[in-house]
Amino acid sequence: MPKKKTYHHGDLKNALIEAGVDILSQDGVSGLSLRKVALKAGVSHTAPYAHFVDKQALIAAISTEGYRRLYEALAAAVQRYENDPARQLVEGAWAYLQFALHDTDHFKIALSGAVEKEKDYPAFVEMARQNFALLVKIVETCQAAKILKRGPADLTAVSVWSLIHGFVSLILEDQISHTVLDRVSLRQMLIFTLNQITRIELTPEMFPESGWA
Repeated sequence: MPKKKTYHHGDLKNALIEAGVDILSQDGVSGLSLRKVALKAGVSHTAPYAHFVDKQALIAAISTEGYRRLYEALAAAVQRYENDPARQLVEGAWAYLQFALHDTDHFKIALSGAVEKEKDYPAFVEMARQNFALLVKIVETCQAAKILKRGPADLTAVSVWSLIHGFVSLILEDQISHTVLDRVSLRQMLIFTLNQITRIELTPEMFPESGWA
C-alpha cells in the first residue's frame, strides 16, 4: 500500500493554503471546509487544526498570502523606478494587472471580502495596510511631481485603486470587446486609463515594455 505523502516541518501550512486556494477558486466559500482541504492536501482530517481553528482562519491565511504576493510585486516596481514617479505609477499599475492575470486565484480571494471579522486576523489586516500604504506613497510621489492632482493622498489613492481595479476586473471577467482588444494592447489600454486621472499626458512610447512577467 502506498505511503501517504508526508511534509517536513513548516510545509503543511503552505500545502493547506494551496489546497484551500484550489477549492475556493472552483467551489467558492460555501464549498470550502477544512475536511475538504485535508483530503486535497493528502493529510488526515484533523491535520488542518494544527494551523487553523476554523474555515475563516484558513480564508484569512489565504487572503494574507495573496496580499503578501501583491505587495512584493508592487514594491519591486516602485524600487526599480524609485527616481521616476510617472514610471512608478505606470509600472505599479502594470504589476497589479500582471499579478491578477498570472496569480488570479490569490488575487480574487485576497480582494473578495471573504474574511469576516478582519480584526481577529492581525496578519491579514497588516498586510492589507502595507499594500494601501505603498499605494499612498506612490500617490504622494506623483503629487509632488505634479503628475496627479493635489489633495488628500489617501482619498486619491482610493480613486487610483478604484480605477485600476475596475480595469483589471473587466479584463479578468472578459468584459472588454474584442474589437478593442484586437486593436489595442493591454499595456496601451492601461496607460490610456491612467491618463484619465493624470495631469500630464502619458504615452506608451514613454514607458517601453518593462520586462515584468
